[in-house]
Amino acid sequence: MSVRRTPRHVACVMDGNGRWAAQRSLPRTSGHRAAEAAVIDVIEAARSAGVGWLSLYAFSTENWSRPSTEVGFLMQLVRRVVRKHAALLHARGIRCRFLGVSDPRVPEPLARDFADLMTLTRDNRGMTLTVAFDHGGRRDIVAAARSLIRSGVPADAVTEESFAAHLPFPDTPDVDLVIRTSGEQRISNFMLWQVAYAEWVFPQVLWPDFRAGHFLDCLHAYQRRERRFGGVLPAQGPGEGSRRDRGQGPGRGQPPGPAPDQPPYQHQNGADRT
Repeated sequence: MSVRRTPRHVACVMDGNGRWAAQRSLPRTSGHRAAEAAVIDVIEAARSAGVGWLSLYAFSTENWSRPSTEVGFLMQLVRRVVRKHAALLHARGIRCRFLGVSDPRVPEPLARDFADLMTLTRDNRGMTLTVAFDHGGRRDIVAAARSLIRSGVPADAVTEESFAAHLPFPDTPDVDLVIRTSGEQRISNFMLWQVAYAEWVFPQVLWPDFRAGHFLDCLHAYQRRERRFGGVLPAQGPGEGSRRDRGQGPGRGQPPGPAPDQPPYQHQNGADRT
């Protein structure tokens, strides 16, 4: 895969753990446990494909409403996964971040493990892995607005750029591609500011079964999209193929490329792409 054509920032809504377990007559916790293999496989696939930023939606602000036994299991599971894979992530040169983690219900040992992993990997220069845990996009936007007000910026001086500078991890680039597994088609309050111009793909596979091959299929689907950011594509001259933006952002170059058939994913308007 051409590095130039690879999306810079890919985000995954890891959906389908409960349904995976239900299909096997297992408790929901079994689905969460099975998701670990998919997480590690996708991290490796993204790094190998040249993705610079990978964000994973692990636990939302709304997930606190789940049964306390399930929430408690998730907290213990995430802590075990973080401690188990910290050395590997560091060895791979991956910088790790945790987006959210502000609710006092997050167990202190887990919050410490998050902080320790961020400290361990903060100087790494490979892919940046952001795990959204206790995350809510609306909450981040409200927090940024409060920060702007406290900083004394006049209302007329507020721009998109100045607002974004007050979001958590403001150096994070906009998301180019969002992958939501299991076929569900919702944003679910995920990185609302950053996904404003993202492309979405909705593979039917449930997250515990999602592997590197599925991830690469999603990258290929992204490459076939025409990213116009509200504009129009340049006029084609004689003999030119269609010009497509390959995730470089508005005005950052639109290298030419073919438009092969789309894979069997659901587009965001619900139409079957087969």
